[in-house]
Amino acid sequence: MISLAHFLVLGAILFSISVIGIFLNRKNLIVLLMAIELMLLAVNMNFVAFSHYMGDLSGQLFVFFILTVAAAESAIGLAILVVLFRNLSSINVEDLDQLKG
Repeated sequence: MISLAHFLVLGAILFSISVIGIFLNRKNLIVLLMAIELMLLAVNMNFVAFSHYMGDLSGQLFVFFILTVAAAESAIGLAILVVLFRNLSSINVEDLDQLKG
């Protein structure tokens, strides 16, 4: 039987991997977006685990709202990435300063 502690440890591992991914790679925008998404998924897994453990569905409902915001964030981030690549032929985060108007 998988207990609540197993889910929380897995969520903490996923969250720490995403934090390490953000701090180690600050140049590639795609990797930064993937690390942010992994961070949100780790938090969502903790919400679902606590919701199941407590027998309350409000945590699972809250996950749907977080997933909606995460999908919108990914779409906007990828749109910015496409504009950056079209203008500068690079996806380097340091090149974002050149887009100031």
